Amino acid sequence: MVQTQKDTEKKHDAQTCGGFIMPIRDTLDILSGKWKLPILGALMFGKKRFKEIEREIPNITARMLSKELKELEMNQLITRTVYATTPVTVEYEVTAYGRTLDTVLNAMKEWGTIHRKRIMAKKN
Repeated sequence: MVQTQKDTEKKHDAQTCGGFIMPIRDTLDILSGKWKLPILGALMFGKKRFKEIEREIPNITARMLSKELKELEMNQLITRTVYATTPVTVEYEVTAYGRTLDTVLNAMKEWGTIHRKRIMAKKN
């Protein structure tokens, strides 16, 4: 049986719709911008120092990286560990809570790979 738009509208009231949209909005607020997801992606493979992250993400400035790392730490997605060495060593790592985004990041990677192939095929 094919559902019409009218059938779908009957099943989705404002409360149901809001219950779907609000969590998406919250997620976007936390992960918004051009850099947070690539930073998390870089850190998913283990601890990294600031310069390592900066080298892995093309075109990110040190200032922007610093800002985004602070926001990710504030949202408990990464930890920042300072070691008392000379000079001081700082490492960033994804938290257990941040690891809950693994499936989201993997799904985005898979979709992005398929989308890139599809779009590139149309251009050729």
